[in-house]
Amino acid sequence: MVRMVQKLALVLIGLGFLTGQPALARTEKITVHSPAIAGNLEGNSPDRTVYVVLPPSYDSAKKRRFPVIYFLHGFNSTADTYMDRIPFDDDLKAAGKGRQEAIIVVPDSMTKWGGSMYSSSPTIGDFEGFITHDLIGWIDGHYRTLSKRESRGLVGHSMGGYGTLRLGMKHPQLFGALYAMNPCCQIPRPAALADPKFEGYSVEEALKLDWMSRGNYAVASAWSSNPQRPPFYSDLGTKDGKPDDFVLAQWAANSPAAMASQYVPALKSMAGIGIDTGDTDFVRPDDELIHQHLTKLGVPHDWELYVGDHGNRITERFKAVVLPFFARHLKGSN
Repeated sequence: MVRMVQKLALVLIGLGFLTGQPALARTEKITVHSPAIAGNLEGNSPDRTVYVVLPPSYDSAKKRRFPVIYFLHGFNSTADTYMDRIPFDDDLKAAGKGRQEAIIVVPDSMTKWGGSMYSSSPTIGDFEGFITHDLIGWIDGHYRTLSKRESRGLVGHSMGGYGTLRLGMKHPQLFGALYAMNPCCQIPRPAALADPKFEGYSVEEALKLDWMSRGNYAVASAWSSNPQRPPFYSDLGTKDGKPDDFVLAQWAANSPAAMASQYVPALKSMAGIGIDTGDTDFVRPDDELIHQHLTKLGVPHDWELYVGDHGNRITERFKAVVLPFFARHLKGSN
């Protein structure tokens, strides 16, 4: 009996009822089954880990619905990695003081080679469909969301920043605001990265390579899938020892900088677009290119080159920059 009373007291303290303190945000770890991913040639699981971070007033304001911010993780990482890296629950608690609250959703898109590129192919599965259909549908069906584009934001870091721009421009009916943190892969993948050596490894050998090398297999699986070519089920960029022009064209077609001119109305329909990068970030040339190209196309967007590298400031910037950005650009219920 004493333990039950103590447990109830902790719950009430967590909700702010006994101490007078603001209620805490809380996190639920769930599994979402994705028919879009099922049946892929790599064997990537269709059952995906997803974290749902609920704002402080979610449990007390039972009739209230909330905007949703979807956060996409980077390459060679998982949702767990970013949950450990960014204190989403603490950030929501701080943001809730006088600011529109939101739900944050962090899905896992790890694959055999280190990341899905938030793309779709027979080899990796349809991770684009996972995010834009299966996941959003599941979240809207199980939580009190404001299920309209004006109240739904998309943000990601590195590969997740790439995914943010890719999915945002292709699915403007779903997202009302986009923020790409240090996005990778904006520059069309060069012929120099189509190295014949990748053709010579076995799967077991390739899985032991460094993460940058494994990235070549991830990109090929996502953008140049070839179900008739085991064991990688993709075209790796070379033919007869030389760069394959058709594969390079496929890779280039998946560069947001190359894609953007086809999606200008979609991009201009956003309430806000943000892009940033560190001054010593190895993807800085990618990010300067997409910034310059969007400027040339007349697409309004926020741009910031800050002091930092590829990842050393994303924790502080999510709280100080990204959450205020969405507070300005997403519509809430209050």
